[in-house]
Amino acid sequence: MTDLAQKARTLLDLHTAPEILTLANVWDVVSAQVVAAVPGVRALATASHSIASTFGYKDGENIPLELHLDMVRRIARAVDLPVSMDLEAGYGNPGDTARRAIEAGVVGGNLEDQMKPLDEAVAAVRAVLDAGRAAGIDFVLNARTDALVRAEPDAPRQPLLDEVIRRCQAFLEVGAPVVFVPRLVAREEIEQVVAALGPQKLTLISVPGASLPASELQALGVARVSTGPFTQRVALTALQDAAQELVAGGVLPAGTRALN
Repeated sequence: MTDLAQKARTLLDLHTAPEILTLANVWDVVSAQVVAAVPGVRALATASHSIASTFGYKDGENIPLELHLDMVRRIARAVDLPVSMDLEAGYGNPGDTARRAIEAGVVGGNLEDQMKPLDEAVAAVRAVLDAGRAAGIDFVLNARTDALVRAEPDAPRQPLLDEVIRRCQAFLEVGAPVVFVPRLVAREEIEQVVAALGPQKLTLISVPGASLPASELQALGVARVSTGPFTQRVALTALQDAAQELVAGGVLPAGTRALN
């Protein structure tokens, strides 16, 4: 547990440093090893969507928790870096799920609020943090609000942002070190949320064709940017493109590297 405690402290320090923490999410052992070997990579995060897809399940706690945890355990054992797990919404028991994740070698995690009543969402955050304390580590909880994910496409933005800020502030007040707002991509909206929460508190997901570069997010005071399922989609796009080229009578890409 001493090693886990040190990894947890390292992961927390990476979130609170002025330099943005950039995480290319992984979904199995080989993807974790390939990403971990990239110079400058200092931590790993798993993507629940990608792990579920690997086993043929849809995202949203459809993959059995034990199967999900088994893959995360394999990832954590295969690398020396701190690993954060996407806990989804906690599988009905956020505290126990966090406890089992820590036993699997995880030192941080995302937790969705699914727009549950705020008192319930805050209680779930507390339960995860309590599980970390019980295990003797400062679990780096990335408390997620789905206020934008679940919003109607034409909903007025300012009331949504007000709700994002209200929920994020509540999660921070009970001890979550950082908060996660998927679908927050516009510069002026990011600036508003960072101004309300403070620097190095907000984490975002990088969306192809929509998000600001990591360097610009750093300048805005964002703590972390990750990739969610998009890194797996990058890999699958390359695979399908290569297969299409082969079927059309061509060859594999000349720049293919032996990474496994």
